[in-house]
Amino acid sequence: MKKTLLVLATTLISSFAFADAKIGSPAPEFSVTDAQGKPQNLKDYKGKYVILEWYNKDCPYVRKHYDSGNMQKIQSELTGKGAVWLTVVSSAKGKQGYMTPGETITNGTKEGSKASAILIDESGTMGKAYGAKTTPHMYLIDPQGTLRYAGAIDSDDSSDKKTIATAQNYILAATNSAMKGEKIAKETSKPYGCSVKY
Repeated sequence: MKKTLLVLATTLISSFAFADAKIGSPAPEFSVTDAQGKPQNLKDYKGKYVILEWYNKDCPYVRKHYDSGNMQKIQSELTGKGAVWLTVVSSAKGKQGYMTPGETITNGTKEGSKASAILIDESGTMGKAYGAKTTPHMYLIDPQGTLRYAGAIDSDDSSDKKTIATAQNYILAATNSAMKGEKIAKETSKPYGCSVKY
């Protein structure tokens, strides 16, 4: 009986901790600080497309997209069209991928990141509000603040960068379709990668 109650309590706590943002609903508001110490709030980007990318520098799936230059290429393409790209680090202190703000800036320069800003979510509050489960885990928010895509970056869940060329890039396709006023063919997909280290 005690074991059953413990499992039930753990399940209830988990359901409160993770909110899982819903497609077609307002994206969860967030208020965090970026690596430069600047406050970042979703409401400040009303009128713009916003892409969220969950990041862990030590995750092989993240390395797949950065070491190949794929992530930086997508960041450049979409920010060049006026979108805001926010890379989010939700690794807790002492966990894999955790970086101080200074280390985050240095790492971003080393990566050649083209993100608009790199957000520090050490508490995991933002990640849990969105239900971010993996690195990378991608989200697209439209100019009205509505969540339009959530899931994997592409269709191939391998950590091998050779698969990028033949994979369908979901976040790129979703953003380009939304910007053209077209229906997004795939609004959700199962995210792949390393678990977010809350």
